[in-house]
Amino acid sequence: MAKRKQITDNSSSGLKPKKQKKDVILQPVVQSDAPVERQTKWKNKQRVLVFSSRGISFRTRHLMNDLRTMMPHSKAEPKMDRKDKLFIINEICEMKNCNKCLYFEGKKKQDVYLWASNVPKGPSAKFLVENIHTMSELKLTGNCLKGSRPLLSFDKAFNSEPHWMLLKELFVQIFGTPNHHPKSQPFIDHVFSFSIQDNRIWFRNYQILAEDGSLAEIGPRFVLNPIRIFASSFGGATLYQNPYYVSPNEFRRTLRQQKADKYNQRQEAKVSQELRRPEITYNMDPTDEVFNTITESDFKK
Repeated sequence: MAKRKQITDNSSSGLKPKKQKKDVILQPVVQSDAPVERQTKWKNKQRVLVFSSRGISFRTRHLMNDLRTMMPHSKAEPKMDRKDKLFIINEICEMKNCNKCLYFEGKKKQDVYLWASNVPKGPSAKFLVENIHTMSELKLTGNCLKGSRPLLSFDKAFNSEPHWMLLKELFVQIFGTPNHHPKSQPFIDHVFSFSIQDNRIWFRNYQILAEDGSLAEIGPRFVLNPIRIFASSFGGATLYQNPYYVSPNEFRRTLRQQKADKYNQRQEAKVSQELRRPEITYNMDPTDEVFNTITESDFKK
């Protein structure tokens, strides 16, 4: 027969009951001088590893440092050798205790690719980074406190197709700062904007100036051209492939071909002009010289 559980009364035995941890409830009105109570326990354990490969440009390095500054839940790692395989990044994330990764891959010292991955099971997405502008540029006049949590604003087009919905959820988990994170601030003063235009994702960062909704751009700004979405982390089956994607090598080859076509057209025009030019411009009548009077000067010549 099964044993019955004995119910013991802690009050009769003299044992003190265990204290239950209660969540800290913030007051609706807080004075500026009063210290802000923080909840020490945070449940969302998202950590993002942000690093790059060797051979990236200075502009890409500044962009990577800006992303680390904006995301207090990010971690850094030295540059990875380009000869190493991409699946090694999963082991690096495990050692760093990270479950998300942003990896910048540089090629030919001019092309930049961004890998956004959910480690270790996936999915992962590969983008071509275009039109990079960093925080240090003077035209971006906004400012915000370091470590403050952002609002994530997504375009309505993210709910139109399945691959955009998948990328939206991936960006929410990567760029969203966990609530009550130890390195974050307990307020929101800037907005991350993700919009879709020309089959590309446009990223902007704005500061909230006042309660009326006025904004000022902080930076950085960049454009993500999606290439492929994989089922696993840094590889696996292809879930989506962008049919409108043109590689930078193919784009540069097209530009060179256009310049070569202009040169070939000019050379063909010169050859055709030489072929159409007659040897004798017009016929002269030999009898026209009969009536010419020869002077003494002409005779001397």
